[in-house]
Amino acid sequence: MTQTNLNWPLLPLPDSEGRMSFPSLEQSVKQNMQIILRTAPGQQLMRPNYGGGLENYLYQQNSLVTRRRIRDLISESLARWERRILVDRVEVWPDENSASTLKIEIAYRLKRTNLPQQMAVTMELEA
Repeated sequence: MTQTNLNWPLLPLPDSEGRMSFPSLEQSVKQNMQIILRTAPGQQLMRPNYGGGLENYLYQQNSLVTRRRIRDLISESLARWERRILVDRVEVWPDENSASTLKIEIAYRLKRTNLPQQMAVTMELEA
């Protein structure tokens, strides 16, 4: 998966001038989605079922069955753990340039604003 800097949504981070700022709703949701997908169930204390466990698929074959399971896992995990969004679609397809790479696109809407958003993820399989 591609690496992104994650900020805990509840703690402000200083900017280049030392001022504290909080992530926007859009940033907070996107960061939480990444955390959900990267966290394996049982990894977080006091919440044994939290997370999607997308890493469980890292050593699977790039097949139609694997891609459908990943799509279902993402849809179910986000619906369960990120209640500020409505997932419109999740698409998982193989990368044209690499047989072991998947492209993942998640289209969703923020419940508060109903504005469409997207998040793209690249995932390597069969490493």
